[in-house]
Amino acid sequence: MVTSTHEVSHRLFQEHPEALAPVFEALRLPPPPPVKQDFGELSPDATEIRPLERRVDTVLKFEPDMGESFLLAVESQTKKDPDKARSWSYYIAYLSAKFDMPVLLVALCRDRATASWAMGPFECAVGPWSTQTTRPFVLGPQTVPKVTDTSMVTQQPALSALSAIVHSGDRRADAILDTVAHGFASFPSSIMAYWFELVEIGLENTPSKKKWRDLMSIGTQFPGSGTLIEETYLEGKAEGKIEGKAEDILRALKVRGLTVSDSVHERITTCSDLATLTAWFDRSLTATTAEDVFNESPNVPADASEQP
Repeated sequence: MVTSTHEVSHRLFQEHPEALAPVFEALRLPPPPPVKQDFGELSPDATEIRPLERRVDTVLKFEPDMGESFLLAVESQTKKDPDKARSWSYYIAYLSAKFDMPVLLVALCRDRATASWAMGPFECAVGPWSTQTTRPFVLGPQTVPKVTDTSMVTQQPALSALSAIVHSGDRRADAILDTVAHGFASFPSSIMAYWFELVEIGLENTPSKKKWRDLMSIGTQFPGSGTLIEETYLEGKAEGKIEGKAEDILRALKVRGLTVSDSVHERITTCSDLATLTAWFDRSLTATTAEDVFNESPNVPADASEQP
């Protein structure tokens, strides 16, 4: 089930590389465009020997019309992990050798302590001699701007979504979420639903998730994610089926010329169990009275079991 910041990392930067604006600003490069004209996605598989599985969350190739091309390897990190630090060194060396391009490793971190750790440097050294040094660029509370104005949300929705996720542990998190939510609410419903769900998935199990769920609206863009939007959407579909089935029962009884009392009408229209309504509909096709739809064997006499 899609419920992790790893999925957000992949979807956000793959589909909206403009969220990498803080990275490009630090590199003194023009901000990435809101369309992927200069970006191409590469396979995140960094495996050479099949039993040894190594996979980067997202790998993008940046090829501007002018200037040096390079790779962006994006990793989501929710806690300190010395093993991951060693994997990062491998990713960089492998991708650089395979594609013959320089590699920039970007780590996405939600909390300040993890972000500080992820900045490194991580060294492969013997005594005083360092053979390789890994210094990721960290998208975290220290580098991603806080959203304080809805105009920023409407102009930079991808960066605003990233800000809501990264600053979920900030003391002003609720205010940031409010601003981002109000900005998203100005978009058409399908676009709004996309951004609302992406942020919810990125918030994962943080305390801010409940606040965000209270701000969300209907529509689903991430099937199987288990988000509030998806739950509401599926509940709405189920309610639509239930209402339709109740109408079918009443229509069948009317067509067959059976009188439907107020109590029967109310019982049918207030039933919320689709399986029960389906059974009632089947009986409505053969019932002799409207009340018979509620009986399992409406056409069988009460003393049928005593007949020879």
